[in-house]
Amino acid sequence: MAARPHALKVVLACGLLVVLGGCTSPEPTPEPDVTIDLLHEDWKDVPGVTAGGDGLQVSATAGRIVQQDGGGGQPNPPLNLAGTHLMVNGDFTLSATFANVTADASWALYDRPPVIADEFRLEPAALRLTLQGDKLEIAVFDGTQRKDVTQPVPVHDEHVTVSDPQAPLTVSRSGDTLRIASGADTLSSLPLGKVFSTGELWLGLSSDSGAFDVTSLKADAPGSAGLRTSGAAVADAQPSAAGLQALAARTRPDFRIGAAVALGPLTGDADYARELVSNFGSVTPENAMKPQFLSPQQGVYTFDEADAIIAVAKSKGMIVHGHTIAFSEAMPRWMQDLPSGTDAERRSSAEALLGYVTTVVTHFKGRLDSLDVVNEPFDVDQGTSLQQNIWYRVFGPGYPVVVSQAVYKADPDVKQFINENGADVPGHRQDALLKLTLDTNAQGGHIYGVGLQAHIYSLETDAIPQAKLSKTLATFEAAGLRVRISENDVTDEQGKDVQAEQYATVLATCLRSRACISYTTWGVDDRYDWSIDDHGNLQQGHDFLFNGGQPTPAYDAMKRALGG
Repeated sequence: MAARPHALKVVLACGLLVVLGGCTSPEPTPEPDVTIDLLHEDWKDVPGVTAGGDGLQVSATAGRIVQQDGGGGQPNPPLNLAGTHLMVNGDFTLSATFANVTADASWALYDRPPVIADEFRLEPAALRLTLQGDKLEIAVFDGTQRKDVTQPVPVHDEHVTVSDPQAPLTVSRSGDTLRIASGADTLSSLPLGKVFSTGELWLGLSSDSGAFDVTSLKADAPGSAGLRTSGAAVADAQPSAAGLQALAARTRPDFRIGAAVALGPLTGDADYARELVSNFGSVTPENAMKPQFLSPQQGVYTFDEADAIIAVAKSKGMIVHGHTIAFSEAMPRWMQDLPSGTDAERRSSAEALLGYVTTVVTHFKGRLDSLDVVNEPFDVDQGTSLQQNIWYRVFGPGYPVVVSQAVYKADPDVKQFINENGADVPGHRQDALLKLTLDTNAQGGHIYGVGLQAHIYSLETDAIPQAKLSKTLATFEAAGLRVRISENDVTDEQGKDVQAEQYATVLATCLRSRACISYTTWGVDDRYDWSIDDHGNLQQGHDFLFNGGQPTPAYDAMKRALGG
């Protein structure tokens, strides 16, 4: 009680001093500005970018995403997905200096990673600066998807002249204004709009047809903006004892439950990363190991994103299934256009194709548990004839043997699979797959098993009953082959409960068969389930086990099927 009058006396005294002009509170010390030298951050997994002592060297990769028929070719410029990106909650300035520009130099800043689908790329809100000589293009995208998503249209597209192409380019946010400058010259000042609204900054460097050096690259912001570097979202994700993989291991310790994954959401979406790592013990790179992603130009290889996925898998105790070598789709233009009309042309093209196989398989040697050496060999109309793709035209109908032997020579330990759709239930297509696999081995191939994709786009036409799947697995087991359920996804056209039942049926049937060694679903979260319909309209599917970070009834049914 004695302390109270003393405390009151102090307060009153201080109050009197305030009136007299004394005892004022000191002005807060402003937080110092934060500067980050981005040249010394992590760029090792960015295609076309090489870190050196004097900065970054950027070269053209010609990365493009072709459509299913081999046409088109939407540009797919690289982004620093597995390395450093920035977090900032207010004003900032980024500056870059380019040198030795042989053709063009592009610098892109994204709100979030783009969504990469099989045949297209969804552009998020972004700013892209492209320097050619003394001309600078300033393109701003607001993340709105137009009718043709393969041809994103900027909401602002401006072409300006810079007085000194080697002067630093700066991008500054000040409140609701975006300022682009070269040296001391303001080139453009425009409303911020939807750009940089997430608090994230993802950086990309690329060239369409040349090369350039980045001699400086810095980020600056007031201390109050909270500017900082951030690593991959997956870094903090951990396997769960209550997840699908852990539950399956109680019954079959060697059985793997996997998912197809993309690097963008794996590194940029904490929900996706948590869902994946908590539940799955195997990953299949959804697109990153397809030919157009690994070798966009003949003799040029961009392993970076696939390597990053494999590194994540290893760090989380997952195995990796490679996808894919010989395929009729997802081929770069150079591969599609290989000549095959004469014996001499076929010999030359065979050398190019086998060089690709050897380079790819050797690069990944020892890091893949299994690999689709041939993917979807039969007609797309669910027939039983081999597609006459470049592999067929160069090597003939026995091309699976040639590919299998080349893979085995480069990595004898990787388990080889032929992966096909529409062969999940007994019928002519399944018979053709079985015959192709056995014939390939009889002629000197090394096929370990088959992948049954189990895509269920329509429950009326594609449903997989338990009895028919059990018979299928027994058929391949009797032939001495192993089976992967390799790409299972299920439409919700008849409701979530029916979808859940079908998911659980496929998993439980696979788990009960000793021939079925793994189960993989073709995606993780519906946030990334996008397609283009027959009318060219963008559609979001709801075919996966998670939706917007939350488990679906299908996930719960899968857990019950595993005894969880």
